[in-house]
Amino acid sequence: MGSYSASAQHLVDEMKSAALAAPARGLAFQGAPGANSNLAAREFDIDALPLPCYAFEDAIDAVREGRVDRAIIPIENSLHGRVADIHFLLPESGLSIVGEHFLRIRHGLMSRNLGPVIRAMSHEQALGQCRHWLRANNIAPVAHSDTAGAAAWVADSDEVGLAAIAPPHAAELYGLTLHEAGIEDADHNMTRFVILARQPLAALPQGIPLMTTFIFEVKNIPAALYKALGGFATNGVNMTKLESYQVGGSFAATKFYADIVGAPGDEAVDRALEELDFQTKSLTLLGTYAQARVRG
Repeated sequence: MGSYSASAQHLVDEMKSAALAAPARGLAFQGAPGANSNLAAREFDIDALPLPCYAFEDAIDAVREGRVDRAIIPIENSLHGRVADIHFLLPESGLSIVGEHFLRIRHGLMSRNLGPVIRAMSHEQALGQCRHWLRANNIAPVAHSDTAGAAAWVADSDEVGLAAIAPPHAAELYGLTLHEAGIEDADHNMTRFVILARQPLAALPQGIPLMTTFIFEVKNIPAALYKALGGFATNGVNMTKLESYQVGGSFAATKFYADIVGAPGDEAVDRALEELDFQTKSLTLLGTYAQARVRG
């Protein structure tokens, strides 16, 4: 567990007190107040009480230990790909995905005006989403655990030439000068978040498209993935996401993270999952939930 800088800590304490006093409304997120995950929490549930957590593990533990009922966690970005470690943390958490949310990401450059900006601090995802802009302006990236946390750090620092990349409103929150907004490298910069809870949804939403997320490990044999996915093709189940990642250090065990349209209980989905289970070493369902954006 890390610690927040002084400019952020008093805001963290206020938000933490409110969220822990009403766990059913509590919604844990990773980052300092004003982070994109904080914005996503507010957009997803306007009545939620967001709980700032320093690391993803802290947000997950807040739900797992019952301090709050839900967490909102980013899993992928349209510019910079998947969020590091999430594919490991989700199955290990024991939590279920009960929803998703898409947030349009905007970044701003902000500082204390201590000389020309030569270094910009932010989360590695934000730095990656602004890498062309940073390079064009001869600004060196500096990794930090969080966007708004970087803004709070800069607010407490006397380093000449240091700035933060964070959501533009963080400049006002931490008393910084906003030099430029919209510095992300593409207008379609979008992050997908998932909402986690201790239990899956008791009743699935009716009359709207659903998603199911799962992780599976293929057998170490020729055409293992082809055989594992055959049931989705033959049963007409749309797989909208498939990503691989290695487990252990042998490079011989490959796991896959997948999203499909539909839910267990649908005949086509049940047949496809049955075939997948037969062809793989392991299969773990992470959750079924309503689509926040309809897939094609």
